[in-house]
Amino acid sequence: MSTPTLAELTARVIRHRDERDWGQFHTPKELAISLAVESAELLALMQWKTGDQLARQVADKRPELTDELADVLHSVLLLAADLRIDLGDALEQKLVKDALKYPVEKARGRNVKYTDL
Repeated sequence: MSTPTLAELTARVIRHRDERDWGQFHTPKELAISLAVESAELLALMQWKTGDQLARQVADKRPELTDELADVLHSVLLLAADLRIDLGDALEQKLVKDALKYPVEKARGRNVKYTDL
């Protein structure tokens, strides 16, 4: 089985939503809230953990982390579809912008904001 494309995943989450008549609840604002909530649930699984403790938590909570990442992607795909944003194109454009802000010769191995390079 091949890995589904973003377009196929988007069609799947839209079909899932439409089968349940949930589109009426999925305004861009509500989807953005859902994205923040699902991201927070992902963060909560790792909160206050560092080093070996974090590594163990990630290994032990892999199913929960997987579910939360899927929930985040679900919200992202629906929001992008509703806002008519092509995620592949958006990411390509963002990478071009970031490459200009973070040139390799200045940013390599550094974890500082571009204004501090």
